[in-house]
Amino acid sequence: MVAGISLNERLKRHPAQNVAMVLLLIVGSLMFASEVFAEGNLTDAHLELSVKAGSESTAIWVGLAILLAVYALIITEAVHRTLAASLGGLLAVLALNYFTEEPTLTLRAVTTMIDWETIGLLLGMMVMVGILSKTGIFEWFAVEAYKKSNGSIWTLVVILCSVTAVLSAFLDNVTTMLLLTPVTIQLAKVLDLKPIPILISEVLFSNVGGAATMIGDPPNIMIGSGLSPDAIAGKGYEHLASSGVTFNDFITEMAPGILMTIVPTFMLVRYLYRDEFAGERLRDVAELESKYGVKDVKLLKVSGIILGAVIVGFFLHPIIHISVSWIALLGAVLMLLATDRHDIEESLEKVEWTTLLFFAGLFVLVHSLQYLGVINFIGEYVEKGIEFFPEGEGGYIRLSAAILIILWVSAFASAFIDNIPYTATMIPIVLQISDSLSIELGPLIWALAFGACLGGNGTLIGASANVVTAGISEEAGYPISFKEFFRAGFPVMILTTMIVSVYMIAVYVFSADHTLYAKLVLMGITLVGVVLQISRGTSKGKSFSESLVDDDYDELKEVVLDTIDEMKNTIVTKLSEEE
Repeated sequence: MVAGISLNERLKRHPAQNVAMVLLLIVGSLMFASEVFAEGNLTDAHLELSVKAGSESTAIWVGLAILLAVYALIITEAVHRTLAASLGGLLAVLALNYFTEEPTLTLRAVTTMIDWETIGLLLGMMVMVGILSKTGIFEWFAVEAYKKSNGSIWTLVVILCSVTAVLSAFLDNVTTMLLLTPVTIQLAKVLDLKPIPILISEVLFSNVGGAATMIGDPPNIMIGSGLSPDAIAGKGYEHLASSGVTFNDFITEMAPGILMTIVPTFMLVRYLYRDEFAGERLRDVAELESKYGVKDVKLLKVSGIILGAVIVGFFLHPIIHISVSWIALLGAVLMLLATDRHDIEESLEKVEWTTLLFFAGLFVLVHSLQYLGVINFIGEYVEKGIEFFPEGEGGYIRLSAAILIILWVSAFASAFIDNIPYTATMIPIVLQISDSLSIELGPLIWALAFGACLGGNGTLIGASANVVTAGISEEAGYPISFKEFFRAGFPVMILTTMIVSVYMIAVYVFSADHTLYAKLVLMGITLVGVVLQISRGTSKGKSFSESLVDDDYDELKEVVLDTIDEMKNTIVTKLSEEE
């Protein structure tokens, strides 16, 4: 009995939620089965697909047509993005059945196209966030953020985006947005603000901050695993193994470039949302604290300990070799057992099933396009584009071209495909380019990592964090459209990729023999610039957050208008004198 209601009555009253628990167990079973099959080499025959001879070109164009059609549906919002991705995946599988030599694809073969690691991670974290939401911790954090902002909307945005970037670097951007999106929505409701501009700003910084470390963004995790020294040697490139990357390499190579983008990104975001982020919202702090405090301290302690253990498990992943998805699912089950084992319906209702289905459809679509040859088609043209440039003295010309081409192609492709499957496809292509064209592997790896992570900001479906945030926001009654995200995300992608382009050319081309000194110099210039920026703003009486984005626009506007007025007066005076 729970609250006077028998367990049987609860089971009869909530049949749909009980199905959700079964799905949770099914996902775990599928993940376990896929790992067992992989270890035992019991892979499905249809995983090795070959397009019929003479149909290669047609298959590529059909795949591109399907991809463009899906994007047209998503951009125009003719149907929900989940239906668009599911329809695209279905059409892509039908195309595979038609163009490949193998017989009809089985359901098992199709399910191998889905990245169950991502689905499991999202599902586990969604369950835990659903339980945490009942404690009131999100409302408490929202009030604390408001207190630090002193009522300034822009200061509040700076605080939220800074917290998002830091957490995304040391946790991962998907988990970070799962935790912070409910906080932001609650805070926006309390302050009577539009949550969508704040949410978009946060997710942009989550992708930027997540790029700084190996565990911050899914593409970096894949690169760190697939391009480690041991992995490279295992792929038959023993002579390139010494250029493989480690956990610390991501911090020393990626973090300096990412730090150079932070302040410019803040300035661009403030410009894009200058109306939405202007002004103040004054509320009675005491009233907010009494109304939006922690509701269940006991539940918070229990769930907080389990969530803390899950986060520690994420950090220990390179040591314990347990996938982050298993850690998240285990944490979800433990939290369900430790909180209320007879009342799981409310927690499972917080799971964004449409978001999980969207990812499943998108994975099937993109991996089908990979089998059809679409993504390899892109990779081949990347290699041809690099090969077009002469090596030059010391090979610097071709190296520069390789860095910029891989960086920008990765950024645009990740924006319009989804950076997880794109990165999986590009890892062997990067090795092939380095080997066949005799180009240093390290800079190519970092170009791929920068491009895939920063490119995720380009569109709503460019990164997992974007889709997760959009799903939670839509569930709360604030749908984020493709166009609205594109309006801010695409300019930020262009800006950050341009800054990183300068960073990479300066470090790996002009200072190839002294990369450490080059990074220190660039970091020093960045730090001095930030200090001068803040000092100039504070000297005008502006707050820290306002000083951070002080661009003298208003002053320049006044100077231009005064100059125009003086010119008019001068012309009028001369005309009067002539008359």
